[in-house]
Amino acid sequence: MTKLTVRLTTFDDLEAEILAKAQRAASDTLEDAPPVLGFESYEAMHRILAPSRLDIVKVLTAQGPLAIREVARRVNRDVQAVHRDVITLINSGVIDRHEKGVEFPYDGIHFEFDVTAKTAA
Repeated sequence: MTKLTVRLTTFDDLEAEILAKAQRAASDTLEDAPPVLGFESYEAMHRILAPSRLDIVKVLTAQGPLAIREVARRVNRDVQAVHRDVITLINSGVIDRHEKGVEFPYDGIHFEFDVTAKTAA
């Protein structure tokens, strides 16, 4: 298994990455591409990968599919709240839905971004 790389990226970078993936798919080399999830800003990333949602990802890491009730039990949270977070993570491409539940099909997450000083406006 591999790690999911999360990075901050511009729309142009994301577009170039999608085109590169399409070209690799056409040449049957897509499986060699590392999984990457891009966000346009730290704030956008934090909205999706908030601490409570990262707890869900941690519980799912290397576990195979789990029912949402089991995930809620393991993170010690309300099932409805966990369900809302799981839907957000699915819609964002972080986790996958299966017949047997939800799954994070990677060994972990690698965050790849720099934090710099804020410039005056």
